[in-house]
Amino acid sequence: MPSGTPGTPGPPAPAGRASGRGAAGGDGPTPPGPGRQPWRAGDSFLSMWRELAPVGRHPDSGGYRRYAWSAADRDCRAWFRAQAEARGLAYETDRNGNQWAWLGDPLAGDAVVTGSHLDSVPDGGAFDGPLGVVSSFAALDELHRRGAEFTRPLAITNFGDEEGARFGLACVGSRLAAGQLTVADAHRLRDADGTTLPAAMEAAGHDPATIGPDPERLARIGAFVELHVEQGRALDLTGDPVGIASAIWPHGRWRFDFRGEANHAGTTQLVDRRDPMLTYAETVLAARREAELTGALATFGKIAVEPNGVNAIPSLVRGWLDSRAADQATLDAVVTGVERAAREYAERAGIDLDVVRESFTPVVEFEHALRDELAKILKGSGDTGRPVPVLGTGAGHDAGILSASVPTAMLFVRNPTGISHSPAEHAAEDDCTAGVEALADVLEGLACS
Repeated sequence: MPSGTPGTPGPPAPAGRASGRGAAGGDGPTPPGPGRQPWRAGDSFLSMWRELAPVGRHPDSGGYRRYAWSAADRDCRAWFRAQAEARGLAYETDRNGNQWAWLGDPLAGDAVVTGSHLDSVPDGGAFDGPLGVVSSFAALDELHRRGAEFTRPLAITNFGDEEGARFGLACVGSRLAAGQLTVADAHRLRDADGTTLPAAMEAAGHDPATIGPDPERLARIGAFVELHVEQGRALDLTGDPVGIASAIWPHGRWRFDFRGEANHAGTTQLVDRRDPMLTYAETVLAARREAELTGALATFGKIAVEPNGVNAIPSLVRGWLDSRAADQATLDAVVTGVERAAREYAERAGIDLDVVRESFTPVVEFEHALRDELAKILKGSGDTGRPVPVLGTGAGHDAGILSASVPTAMLFVRNPTGISHSPAEHAAEDDCTAGVEALADVLEGLACS
């Protein structure tokens, strides 16, 4: 694949080339002229994509480590602000550290908002989050190129700490804004080094004393549309570059603490051991069985061990279960089954077990009226004449959190392999361009005359 295509993030744009509307001070994308090809919706997208691509990318894994309130996150935030200011948008950071770029009066109400997040999971892919933010700016450029006249305020946003990679809770920025995370609980969040969320925010230059619900801001939003790379390959199977989300499966995270007895690995007989690692391992296998029986998903993807020595039997094994299902009853069944099995194994082996639910998001049905409006807009703008696919997802998003407060919808861009949360995550250049055009069509239909 050529350098610089979305699948393989390439070098920054050449010096002097504007990222969208104005890194070089211009009024918009370079217009066609003698010897130039007509401007495409993907041109500003690719320019911005190349500029953002190196930020937080690990040289060994090739994946991204853009953790909340880290140096890489700071650089992503600086990039977002530069894109906003280059387009003459009003920039602001809200009380919870979420970034906003406004076209029109932020206080007017009934605003159309789009965007996503820029943080990542450990060694995550390039697309999860950033595709939505970059596409939002590119869609605005496309609307300016079309000469669209806005009748509603428009905003582009970057929600903070969507992935929860640092503090263990997903969608912190949107949860705080929507009042789904209390200030007290936010202050208790700590990373692996013991740094609290407020301390991390303060070190990054944000006043943690301001965090909390933001109902006035959310009340000014008439619609929120988030574009995201598909985390699955349903669109690849249908042959469509873009789809519309129907719902987000209910999902949550549970912490399993297995406590045994630390001892010498070279002198303690097997019969004398209280080894929590064995109980944990049996629980991992039980999670797979329960998921297969119920048609759900269950994953132990994170583990912490104490004392974590090669020649020491652990005293504590802490594992985090991520589980998702198409409906609440199925999710309850799989998690109950995993916990029941874990307790049976623990009792038999003399291991103490605590299970704590750390986060939970119920099923999210995106507002049908807005979802149907998107389908109408995109069917009218396409050249195939067939409806845009509508599909559910097992992945959580800021749009899901905000759905309890404002009308929300999502667009998905085709992922040919379905791989996500991995450096192998991919979307083709043409599909990214199709996503920009679809988002521009939607924003034009919602916010323009």
